[in-house]
Amino acid sequence: MIARATRLGLRIATLLIAAIAWIAGPSAARAQADYAALLAAPDRSEVDRTADKRRDPAPFLAFAAPRAGMKVLDMGAGGGYSSELMARAVAPNGTVFAQNPPDLGERAKGAFETRMATPAMKNAVAVSAPFDDPVPAGVQEFDLITFLFYYHDTAYMTVDRAQMNRKLFAALKPGGILVIADHAALPGQGVSVVKTLHRIEESTLRQELEAAGFKLVATGDFWRNAADTHDFPSFTRDKPVDNFVLKFQKP
Repeated sequence: MIARATRLGLRIATLLIAAIAWIAGPSAARAQADYAALLAAPDRSEVDRTADKRRDPAPFLAFAAPRAGMKVLDMGAGGGYSSELMARAVAPNGTVFAQNPPDLGERAKGAFETRMATPAMKNAVAVSAPFDDPVPAGVQEFDLITFLFYYHDTAYMTVDRAQMNRKLFAALKPGGILVIADHAALPGQGVSVVKTLHRIEESTLRQELEAAGFKLVATGDFWRNAADTHDFPSFTRDKPVDNFVLKFQKP
């Protein structure tokens, strides 16, 4: 019964992706089909397939638009879930640099090391570096940077966020894209609840990135949730969380 429900859910998601692609045009249709195939790949782990139900990666992939041959930096990779999605999307000739801070927790570190040993990560490079100096020496001209649900953490860690954002800006090629997602705080809260509620105010994050030279070019509402009361930690289980997604470009 569960297997049937899972197959039905996958078919519905595939049809939805196809419908969006048809509206967007032929090249978008090809990309959307590629993302659907990526998510349905038989060698993806059951752990990641379970995570898909919570993380809903299909609209994010469409929004970030990674494609073959790209050079991508995935900030705050953690256990590497999003890094693997990027690695699959930019294969066979692209590269993903998966950044984690040197003091990454043991559980995430173990999961990341296990993932790095899989064939899906053959075009990924592990980067152990601080957030405010995340780019390996000699590496530049990134096409895409992703930064998912970790920016708020840098606001209570010992991180120079202004320097971090300048480094990210410098690492992108002209026209390159930064896609960032985080848990929404209430208007006026700024960074005051980054450690207690693990949320950040959208306008604050936007202002910090724009101060580094980034230009906001799009917003994504696909992870928004109007039922979120914004007064509990974002990691609380079984509660709706309102997440914003912003796309910036280096002019």
